[in-house]
Amino acid sequence: MGIRSALLTDLYELTMIQGYFFENMRNRVVFDMFFREQPFDGGFSVFAGLDDVIRELENLSFTGDDIAYLASLQMFRPEFLDFLASFRFHGDLYAMDEGTIVFPNEPLVRIHGDIIEAQLIESMLLNILNFQTLIATKSARVRVATDGRGEVMEFGLRRAQGVDGAMSATRAAYIGGSSSTSNTLGGKLFGIPVSGTMAHSWIMAFKDELTAFSKFAEYYPDHTVLLIDTYDTLDSGIENAIQVGKLLTAQGKKFGVRLDSGDLHYLSVQVRKRLDDAGLTKATIAVSNELNEEIIHELVRDGAPIDYWGVGTHLVTGGNSASLTGVYKLASVETEGGWKPVLKMSNNPAKMTNPGAKQVYRFLNGGGSPIADLLVLESEDPAFLEKPEIVFHHPAIMERGNFVLREWSAAIPLLHKKMENGKRLVTSPALPEIHERAAMQVASLDKTFKRFLNPHIYKVSLSGELKEMKADLIRSYRERYYSDLR
Repeated sequence: MGIRSALLTDLYELTMIQGYFFENMRNRVVFDMFFREQPFDGGFSVFAGLDDVIRELENLSFTGDDIAYLASLQMFRPEFLDFLASFRFHGDLYAMDEGTIVFPNEPLVRIHGDIIEAQLIESMLLNILNFQTLIATKSARVRVATDGRGEVMEFGLRRAQGVDGAMSATRAAYIGGSSSTSNTLGGKLFGIPVSGTMAHSWIMAFKDELTAFSKFAEYYPDHTVLLIDTYDTLDSGIENAIQVGKLLTAQGKKFGVRLDSGDLHYLSVQVRKRLDDAGLTKATIAVSNELNEEIIHELVRDGAPIDYWGVGTHLVTGGNSASLTGVYKLASVETEGGWKPVLKMSNNPAKMTNPGAKQVYRFLNGGGSPIADLLVLESEDPAFLEKPEIVFHHPAIMERGNFVLREWSAAIPLLHKKMENGKRLVTSPALPEIHERAAMQVASLDKTFKRFLNPHIYKVSLSGELKEMKADLIRSYRERYYSDLR
């Protein structure tokens, strides 16, 4: 769903860039987008939203109405508004591939551009990437919880945060792990398989439950899944469903039932037995009703015979994590003397940023599982990878916290140039390809990072050169700004 206006930004972005404009500050800069903490207290996230960001950047502009609105605020000078009227993004964008598993404090996106265009896009970029990465991660966690037993159906349209939230969530949920969506428009626009059954109102609209089931089967013989908990799941519901199911099975049709309330473990076991006793061994069981990864994990662990998981509210809203902690920070500024790395200082070392234009290398073991990620300066000679030992430096504790990696099978650079001079360089991969990438990457991750309780913390570290650059900047900043405190 296109934004179609560069006004989708925070006001302070516009006030800053007006200042840059009149100060004639058009020097090139580098910004990093990264996040600080894993959502859901988890051990990994799934990167999503990049294609939407690139699409918006390619088309970002101010309409005549946008300029008129800004003029009405009486905050912006005519010369600046004339500049905005012809604004286009002409920067470069480096990013990880969508569907990549990602971790805190490593750049997911790197923007190169003049300071005005790089600053202006901050709010839009964070809005898209924070939300879609959050939902893709939630979806991946739900899929992990199924342990390969059954497919995940995204049922969140009616509970999503507005229309754009619904569309973005449908896309991101499919990237992360859902196999279908109830969102018909999402199915059309994104090419995602659609799924759905019926509401309780269908059953209540007919004279009795059996008639309602029979009529649904008559109209949709190839897509019959009967909702059996409207009146009494284990009395009329399953018995009427069995009658209809036998007729469909005799015609060579597939058939299933859905549970939307009650004790899903107990009911699914009882329903499975009743179906099997009736000879309907191929009939499937779908469940819904406020599911999340913890509930699904418990049901799978206890052996509930469930084939499809309809997950809505907790999937498309993020559930117990309201947002991803993604930020967008300046890392380097071009000056007359060359590029100058910068960082944000903080009394909390974990909130200090990492300076310079950086690449991220992911080290894999012999089985193809990620071991650790290393942030290096883009200017570093990749020959360091030929050394028998790689030193990983703690990103926040300068004096200690190092470890040495001696065995690995591959080191893969994760940031790739996706846009140059405001234009897309590569064709966007099809959504099923991104879906499969995410599935494969999550599967490759050691199970200790996928635990729901106290997952192992994945190491994201600094190279020696980057560590020294950061330490030198911290020392110089302290001498410059904190000398009066000594």
